[in-house]
Amino acid sequence: MKDFFEGIAWLFEEVLFIPFNILRSLGESSWTLSNIINSFFLIIGFVALAYWLKELKKFDQSGEEDKDPSAHSFL
Repeated sequence: MKDFFEGIAWLFEEVLFIPFNILRSLGESSWTLSNIINSFFLIIGFVALAYWLKELKKFDQSGEEDKDPSAHSFL
């Protein structure tokens, strides 16, 4: 059983953490390049948020939602 858990530890430390190790070494050599990667993910998040808010506004303007206070059973 010990070998099984050591195998899982090896998998995570030597294989699955390779991208994180690359980012860690990249941060020491080029601060700008490592932050471009973070900015890319931040932009993806903002685009997803804008799309979600646009869809919420479209749903709200269509009038499909029942806004009656007694529409929910817990009220």
